[in-house]
Amino acid sequence: MLWKKANVGGEAPMKEEQIMKEQLIQEALEARKQAYAPYSRFQVGAAVLAGGKIFRGCNVENASYGLTNCAERTAVFKAVSEGEKKIEAIAVVADTEGPVAPCGACRQVLAEFCDSGTRIYLSNLHGNTEEWTISRLLPGAFSAEDMEQDSE
Repeated sequence: MLWKKANVGGEAPMKEEQIMKEQLIQEALEARKQAYAPYSRFQVGAAVLAGGKIFRGCNVENASYGLTNCAERTAVFKAVSEGEKKIEAIAVVADTEGPVAPCGACRQVLAEFCDSGTRIYLSNLHGNTEEWTISRLLPGAFSAEDMEQDSE
């Protein structure tokens, strides 16, 4: 799905960012409807903006919990499998009291494909939303640069 850039006239990036945020959250809500969560009943949706396109993801559980895939990773992997390796923004939605937070594995995967300032919108079904960045979600993330260092 293509991101629908609004015609915001002279109203600069603030308005455009707000529209993008709202659209990503709406797409994450839609993705959540596809969640396969027969064990936990905890449905999560995510929407990634990459290359001007939106990629939806939902959590997919397995009786062997360790094989479960979270919504964030599903959306990221869809984007990557379509050739998009730079995430511009992501929204995550679940039925939680406060805005839902990604698990550690999802934070590490996001760190692989996000710049330190990439916007991450965490939300719930009540409309409570917080804006984070990957550097705030996962300070000191293990990255490709760590793989290139000599261990002398």
